[in-house]
Amino acid sequence: MRETPYLSGWRYRTVILSVVFSALGYLGFSLWGGWQAVSNAVGEVGAIGIAITLLMSSFNYSLRFLRWQMYLKVLGHPVSCRPSLNIYLAGFALTTTPGKAGEALRGILLKPWGVPYSKSFAAFFSERLSDLFGVVLLTLFGLTLYPNARPMIVVGVILVLAGFAVLSQRKLIEGLAGLIADQPGKVLSFVKYLLHVLLEAQRCHRLGILVGSTLLSIMAWSSEALAFHWILQWMGADIPLVFAVFVYALSMLAGALSFMPGGLGGAEAVMVGMLVWKGMPSADAIAATVLIRLATLWFAVGIGVFCMLRKNQSH
Repeated sequence: MRETPYLSGWRYRTVILSVVFSALGYLGFSLWGGWQAVSNAVGEVGAIGIAITLLMSSFNYSLRFLRWQMYLKVLGHPVSCRPSLNIYLAGFALTTTPGKAGEALRGILLKPWGVPYSKSFAAFFSERLSDLFGVVLLTLFGLTLYPNARPMIVVGVILVLAGFAVLSQRKLIEGLAGLIADQPGKVLSFVKYLLHVLLEAQRCHRLGILVGSTLLSIMAWSSEALAFHWILQWMGADIPLVFAVFVYALSMLAGALSFMPGGLGGAEAVMVGMLVWKGMPSADAIAATVLIRLATLWFAVGIGVFCMLRKNQSH
């Protein structure tokens, strides 16, 4: 099947503006920490360490892609591996949008492959909920390590439970959809569509699928948390593995709850603050945070932009 161009007009502008503004913000954060500290950290981690960190991030993306493929198959619209991988990675170009909502662009890219928007959006919703569930589970490691984080973790647990509770009410959703089925109006049309997406998403949360997706989520985010621990070790910081995993998971949760583009600001603030609380010098804590975010968030954005531009130019 012939693919359509990935980007044109507003899509080019959206990707470019999203990346540029987010990159400028991150540049400011790095300058605040001091380029010298970041440069020293790069030297301590070394080329091999950076390569290992990027491999762990790639492992994260691979597991999440497997989960995505599982969702598409469950929804009755499997897409062959190569084009699906290109589309999935291209979605990372818009990771730096509030709540990663820009990644829903995959729905547009999947449309030429016969995947209805309701199905792709159901997969996107399921992916976000699965990520949140996996990260919240990882934060439970630190309930006794940093009691001040409990309110944030409780909020994350409530959101996960609320998501599962909504998805468990199929008869209620069908009843609501039936009540407004023949009602006119743009708002009600949107509500009807949203209810339809939720009904589709329920198929991704049957017990067997839920167990598999949760395991993939935990493994995916644990891989980046482990890379974060290694960076701290290479920098000479005495941070235990359990605490490092907790810090990374909690920072991802903070970024998600902040609803800032790519979690920018919220994730970094939590990561730096907790490392300093654990006794790490502030300059080193900022440098370690910049490194792990470059090797995870910004590595993903770079891959996404490359995939979108390369694919668009080939048509």
